[in-house]
Amino acid sequence: MDLNLTGRVAVITGPAKGMGAAVTRAFAAEGCRLVLIGRDIAAIETVATEIQAAGAEAIVMPCDITKGSECDDAVRAAKNAYGGRIDILVNVAGGSGPIGKTGWETTEEEFDEIVDLNMRGCFNTMRACLPTMIAQKGGKIVNVGGTFGMRGRAGRMAYSASKWGLRGITKSFALEAGPYGINVNCVAPGMVDGPRFRGKVVPEMAKRLGISEEAAFEKHAADYALKRVSTDEDVAHACLFLASDVSRQITGVDLPVDGGWAML
Repeated sequence: MDLNLTGRVAVITGPAKGMGAAVTRAFAAEGCRLVLIGRDIAAIETVATEIQAAGAEAIVMPCDITKGSECDDAVRAAKNAYGGRIDILVNVAGGSGPIGKTGWETTEEEFDEIVDLNMRGCFNTMRACLPTMIAQKGGKIVNVGGTFGMRGRAGRMAYSASKWGLRGITKSFALEAGPYGINVNCVAPGMVDGPRFRGKVVPEMAKRLGISEEAAFEKHAADYALKRVSTDEDVAHACLFLASDVSRQITGVDLPVDGGWAML
């Protein structure tokens, strides 16, 4: 199916690693003109060079998304580069916060840091992009949340709170922007196979249960209805769907990409 994304201008936050890199490659393959923003410019440039070599258009903009003025500057530069348009915003950038701490063990600083990144960061980029989308009378915003923001998780209170908050931001913006033909949705990945999962989550489970890492991986997958762990590409494909006109009548939703964990 042709998603008809060729030539659309897409701003992607956190585009350099893991899910962000997969999202970047997926949108590049669909012919989008990309604006890649984040703090780790060297890592972003590596991905940008890769997709440019394959024929994609991409510019890289330094931006700390927790600072509204930097988001405004990045969007202004993107519009100058691409004829004044912003068609798509995909908010991938985010953090994990303290892991294994109870809520009462979590410090104020730890709580503030992850809420600032996962909530304020998305708010800032949406606030920067929406006036242009409103003037165009159309646009697509996809926020990457998480299933711990749908069910909660012991030992991940701060992260869970930030992703619950992002759901509220998403739904309110969807109601406010809907009359202008703008869709605002949230993709909620579960655990995603990758370096952190293989290098931290699986070994910790193996050690705690006294089993092999392979057995720990299989035990983790067994928690899901589909009995498999999601990949970065699974998340990227969900973002493509919600950024395309195929999903024109979908807004304000949380789309779990978790093999069937959040619904169990």
